[in-house]
Amino acid sequence: MSVFKYEKDADGIVTVTMDMTGPVNAMNKEYGIAMAETVEKLEAETELSGVVFASAKKVFFAGGDLHDLLAAQPSDAELFFSNVEAVKSQLRRLEKLPVPVVAAMNGAALGGGFEICLACNHRIAYDHKSVQIGLPEVGLGLLPGGGGVVRLVNLLGLQTALPYLMEGKKVVPAKALAAGMIHELVDSLEALLPRAKAYILEVKGNAEAAIQPWDKKGHKIPGGGAGSPKLAQVLMAAPAMLAQKTRGLLPAPVEVLDCAVEAARLDFDAALRVESRGLTKLVMTPEAKNLISTFFFQMNKVNGGASRPQEVAPNLTKKVGILGAGMMGQGIAYVSAMAGIEVILKDMTQEAADKGKAYTEKLLDKRISRGRMTEEKKAEVLALILPTASNDDLQGCDLIIEAVFENVELKNKITASTESYLAENGVWGSNTSTLPINLLSEASSKPENFIGIHFFSPVDKMPLVEIICGDKTSDETLAKAYDFSRQIKKTPIVVNDSLGFFTSRTFSTYLDEAARMVVEGLHPVIVDNMGKAIGMPVGPLTVHDETSQQLSRKAMDTWADMGVKGKFGEAAAQEKVLTFLLDENGRGGRHHDGGYYTYGADGSKNIWPKLLEKFHRAEVSLPEQDIKDRLLFRQVIESLKCLETNVLRSVADGNIGSIMGIGAPIWTGGYLQFVNTYGLEKFQKRCTEMSAEFGERFTCPAIVAEKIASGETFV
Repeated sequence: MSVFKYEKDADGIVTVTMDMTGPVNAMNKEYGIAMAETVEKLEAETELSGVVFASAKKVFFAGGDLHDLLAAQPSDAELFFSNVEAVKSQLRRLEKLPVPVVAAMNGAALGGGFEICLACNHRIAYDHKSVQIGLPEVGLGLLPGGGGVVRLVNLLGLQTALPYLMEGKKVVPAKALAAGMIHELVDSLEALLPRAKAYILEVKGNAEAAIQPWDKKGHKIPGGGAGSPKLAQVLMAAPAMLAQKTRGLLPAPVEVLDCAVEAARLDFDAALRVESRGLTKLVMTPEAKNLISTFFFQMNKVNGGASRPQEVAPNLTKKVGILGAGMMGQGIAYVSAMAGIEVILKDMTQEAADKGKAYTEKLLDKRISRGRMTEEKKAEVLALILPTASNDDLQGCDLIIEAVFENVELKNKITASTESYLAENGVWGSNTSTLPINLLSEASSKPENFIGIHFFSPVDKMPLVEIICGDKTSDETLAKAYDFSRQIKKTPIVVNDSLGFFTSRTFSTYLDEAARMVVEGLHPVIVDNMGKAIGMPVGPLTVHDETSQQLSRKAMDTWADMGVKGKFGEAAAQEKVLTFLLDENGRGGRHHDGGYYTYGADGSKNIWPKLLEKFHRAEVSLPEQDIKDRLLFRQVIESLKCLETNVLRSVADGNIGSIMGIGAPIWTGGYLQFVNTYGLEKFQKRCTEMSAEFGERFTCPAIVAEKIASGETFV
């Protein structure tokens, strides 16, 4: 029995209900067989009035099978291309049937799912926010290879189609209708199939209803073809804008743009072949392998609860106390209230607490100005936040999060004085970025209920939460912290205790290596630019100025008080730079009289001249690749050490955490995934070279040799 259920009714309408093996419909081998059989059967039909494609799943169609794409190797390129062409051939035959074909979209139609819909003459969608429509392949290092690029350009025009193709833009049905991507909406699932059949009967006998726009005589692409003078400026500017955005590190957007332009230049079928070649090329790239591995498979693992104790029942936080209404505390208050959680925002004074709540009001007003919130909803959210200077208001909190300065004595004092206000079995969370949870939990009467909950700034925008387990943290406490993170719509990774944990510890090596090169005499601007060249959001000197040298000094002083010498076992070059910038010259960062750079009121910035006088030596130079590798490999090596010593509990947490928390270059797929496609043996060899030239900090962690010996990769 086919996984495509085939039913013909008395009106001559065939309904094809896709119900493939597994939880979703996907473009795999099973699909290829089922669609081939279905198209042949439809072509042989007599007295056929029309065809409806429907789905028995909650999702209309989920797209291509990413397992197959991940497994494809360069030696498979010819076969892969042939398979893509076969899929397209089926869809081309489908849209050339002499009767109208209707897509009845009951759920999300993304990627290959929407490509099937585009091959239908008429598209009707259930008008619900759960139904997303679009072609997001570029986010996985791919392009829509089932005809999506060519059909969307022919349907909407090149300029209008590009954001959907190059940005992977997804929209709800109402917006898809307004954009011309679909034709109709229905307000209930029950109305979907009847409306699809009714449409077929309405256009019965109208031959035009069975012909796609691009197959009609005289078809012209909206807005003109690639040679149109109207598009000349767009096509001239697009490559430059793309290069600025991707820095040449992501091949998919470039290939999408090329294929889209060809779709607006060539005849339809020739453009389809160009698109197939483009997809084949991208599938074989390491960037695609990295993005598919991390942003699909590993992201699903992390958000699906792979790091959460499975035996603990789900938990809902109803009342959260936040201690400290500064930058971090006010952000945590905002995201908690937006999730419908009652918030007690406490600070030393009522004025400080009120100021913290005002931050939420400011963000809500911004949402209202953009049409994303009503005044009524704003009032509901604000009513959930109680700013206070009284500990008594914390009584009965399910969770209390301490968000004060990185000072052990201060944090311990707060824990001891307010922990008793927790509800029975309530959880105490410390929003620390570097201090060991085992040390902080010594002030707790219930260390099993104590956990680290590390947010990233700004909290309202940063999607990650790093949950840190101490030696005594219970599974119940971990589960509650994990559930709270998901409740406030954050992605949680779980790590074990260590100085700096995973994200801060790894990120600090980026800053440290940059400082080393400055001290060695390299020009600071070159060092900073090479950070951006590898794909980091900003250069290491710029980001250190933003996070502030003042904060780094406080952290180092705290570690010194704890008896930690240097930084993670090595004397940090940051010490020399901090001593010069901050201790000797009072430069604590961008918002503290400048740091590496001086900052003008007009937004300009220039390297502080005295920094050059102190460190820069014109005769010192390094190949660009060495500078790039030093900045990247330091972070990769530290990530491997975290995995090796069980600070990281899983590869998925390491990859997701490095991208969403540290800003690891997207093309790497995360610092551990990077090693897989770089090649473990090649990585080991490069580490040996760098260790010999630049120091022992580049020694390859033993875990790499272990993986090579066992024939494994980091998964």
